[in-house]
Amino acid sequence: MAKTSDPVALNEWYAIETLSEVTATPRLTRLLGQDLIVARDADGAPRVQEIDEAGKPIGAPLPTRERYGCLWTTLGEPQREIFDIPEAAEDDRRFVICGWVKLRTSAPRVIENFLDMAHFPYVHHDILGAVPHTEVPTYESEIRRDVDEVWATNCRFFQPRIAVTESAGDFVQLTYRVPSPFTVMLYRVCPSAPSRLDAIALFIQPIEEELCRAQPVMFLVDEQSAYNDILKFEQVIFSQDRIIVENQRPLRLPLEPRAEIPTRADGSSVAYRRWLKEKGLRYGTIAGSR
Repeated sequence: MAKTSDPVALNEWYAIETLSEVTATPRLTRLLGQDLIVARDADGAPRVQEIDEAGKPIGAPLPTRERYGCLWTTLGEPQREIFDIPEAAEDDRRFVICGWVKLRTSAPRVIENFLDMAHFPYVHHDILGAVPHTEVPTYESEIRRDVDEVWATNCRFFQPRIAVTESAGDFVQLTYRVPSPFTVMLYRVCPSAPSRLDAIALFIQPIEEELCRAQPVMFLVDEQSAYNDILKFEQVIFSQDRIIVENQRPLRLPLEPRAEIPTRADGSSVAYRRWLKEKGLRYGTIAGSR
């Protein structure tokens, strides 16, 4: 498939590689249907460039940013900088970058799955949810026009394990944030520091309309857990989600309200779809392709 012509998708910033993997040795990747080559110059600066079918660079190097443990780039002209994650600047937080996972589905489907609390008891049984605690209590979802983001607040759900350090279950307070069409975040109260919130981001690289890869990046208030335990906890959850999103049909996200009937628990999804439709995003949606 060829590079998309969708200006909404083109004019976004995307995490495309873990910074520790960006070296002088060139690496190939793909974004929005366009092949890219990624490397560091002799002075250590990252260079990302589009390449043709023969593997030869074309055009000028693309803009790059090094943030949140990843290398970011864009194929267009973003109207704003990469969104801010204030927790990333707090020195006492554990920074856990979980690794990329490829998924055979659209990026918007992955975002919507991340927002869905109703699947916790069935997909993440005895971890993020459990029967009979299946009801999603009423919460608030909105498009925040001042920052152009989707937020879901006052979310509560019973979880058998509220963190790696905990073994007892409880109702947890959750907040969801979608700062860009292909990034989603979760904030949850930290058991060891109830006045603070753990922050978990999911960065998605849309490779094709129905193929993407995603990386969870965590900013935790956790001085106790071993790094490998945190990583394993997140990878188990993500492997369970992967089965679900790859088997959803259609793979692209329908934006018409009547295409898939929402329930009361789907408020964040409804807001996300409405937001994408207002933006005119076609890539990875049923609203149109390429």
